Amino acid sequence: MSLKRVNLCFSPILVLLFCWFYPIQAQQNITNYQCSEDQSNFPCQAYVFYKAMAPDFLTLAKIGDLFGVSRIMISSPSNISFPASHLLPNQSLFVPVTCSCNSNNLFYANIPYAIQPGNTYFDLANNQFQELTNYQSVEFVNPSLDPTKLQIGIDVVFPVFCNCPNQTQMQSGINYFISYVYHPSDTIASIAAKFGLNTQSIIDVNGQNIVPSSVIFLPVSQIPPLDQPYIPRKSKSTTEDEDQYVLGLEIGLGLSCFLLAILILLMGFFYRREILLKLFKGTRDDQEKQLRALRKNFITDVSQSLDKYGVYEIQDLRRATAGFNQSCLIQGSVYKGRIGGVFYAIKRMKWNACEELKILKKVNHGNLVRLEGFCIHPEVGSCYLVYEYVENGSLYSWLHEENRTMKLDWKTRLRIAIDVANGLQYIHEHTRPRVVHKDIKTSNILLDGSMRAKIANFGLAKSGCNAVTMRIVGTHGYIAPEYLADGVVTTKMDVFAFGVVLLELVSGKEAINEEGKLLWMNIERISEEEEDVKDEKLKEWVDKFLLEEIPCPIESIMNVMNVAIACVQRDPSKRPTMVDTVYNLSKSEALCFDYSESYA
Repeated sequence: MSLKRVNLCFSPILVLLFCWFYPIQAQQNITNYQCSEDQSNFPCQAYVFYKAMAPDFLTLAKIGDLFGVSRIMISSPSNISFPASHLLPNQSLFVPVTCSCNSNNLFYANIPYAIQPGNTYFDLANNQFQELTNYQSVEFVNPSLDPTKLQIGIDVVFPVFCNCPNQTQMQSGINYFISYVYHPSDTIASIAAKFGLNTQSIIDVNGQNIVPSSVIFLPVSQIPPLDQPYIPRKSKSTTEDEDQYVLGLEIGLGLSCFLLAILILLMGFFYRREILLKLFKGTRDDQEKQLRALRKNFITDVSQSLDKYGVYEIQDLRRATAGFNQSCLIQGSVYKGRIGGVFYAIKRMKWNACEELKILKKVNHGNLVRLEGFCIHPEVGSCYLVYEYVENGSLYSWLHEENRTMKLDWKTRLRIAIDVANGLQYIHEHTRPRVVHKDIKTSNILLDGSMRAKIANFGLAKSGCNAVTMRIVGTHGYIAPEYLADGVVTTKMDVFAFGVVLLELVSGKEAINEEGKLLWMNIERISEEEEDVKDEKLKEWVDKFLLEEIPCPIESIMNVMNVAIACVQRDPSKRPTMVDTVYNLSKSEALCFDYSESYA
């Protein structure tokens, strides 16, 4: 009885202590991940160490959905053959996240999660996200939400703790940080041995006073290989004899198909040859001579097409750019150079440019930046592409640079949108096989002296559709959801990215803001509202500079907004083609001019 009285006596004190300590602990739990003063390399690519978990997270697709990444983006760094149908419980994975120093000066990856029945911050942080964040931090990042009254379907940002290397760390060879939850059974030495790291390197980043359940950061120059368990594809009842029988059947069938394909090709060749011979007059010898002449002319035509670009010497490019001086640098690895009194944009490539050259040789359109020539460095083998110089720079700089005094009016923005749409329609509909640009964004849209738009940078372009790539490339904020999920390359991924560009033209906002929120997701939420509410919210979303135009072509602006919403549909089958998009934008242009004339 006396013990019970003591507990009852101290319980109010314990409650008071908890009420005082909780907010301090909640703040400490997240402020441990503050950005350092010398930090400038963000956003950056980071990784989290995650384990497959029964029953809901035993597939790459489920885990990818949780973190908003594709299956390939997990399988590649995790040393898993793609596509893996299922995982084993506790199987180790590296999941990529985009880490950034957010507006509250804290490092974390913004992972949106739609609340489901029965979810709590505590349960989600400790189970689904495996303590890579904590419930106090979720409350801190979502101050407008009441954690006791969460609505089903509402998006909550889960701050997954991560880190970006600073300049000093990058110079020492640290390229990535892996977020790892420190468990009671762990030691710094055991973690170092597990990932092939130096113990001191972990201490240098995290200190020595590491407590269980805290997230520590493992500094790596490259992602260490994970030892993955063997998951048999067949049941245990399959015998060795059956395996050999199936293998023999597969080999025999494969050889039969191969020989049949060769036979069909040979028959096609001789059949086509006989048809050509019948078209020519004269004896058999005369027909053969005419056929050889036709073949020779064809080869000549192809050679002329391949050689239509100028070939420059490396000395010419060095003189043009003052030895690739920083004063000539336009952006990234593109320099402004003067050759023969004419200015060019000279792109310095660090990789083989054959694919880009092959695609550029096939295209010729006024809304695509024209390739003038190329240069192969004779010593190191690197390639330089020489393009026409587009004097007014990128659309990104006109829309988003703060020191820009001139703003683009609506007619100019709409004309730029139509130019880009025409360029995309050309590569989608008038090239064989079709070309997918794969990196449409405002920084890859250049404006000439007349403020007409040209699409640039075909470095990631793909010739041919419906291919599956094992490496997801592109720019965050413009990547279509289906490409991110499965790596399928189609023209609809360019349509999606173009829709994001339209949203930037209308709103004046960037594709991804400082908090890591995507522009197209914001408009997606507005588009789901009731019609009367939606129209008002869309008008609030329009760039204020455009609304100040006299007269304001609001009908034309709203029409372009609706085109953009159609382009960024999650389901690619619901997106318009570029033919439809050009037509609808032309209607917006007609509305714009009709509106102007009525006020003339």
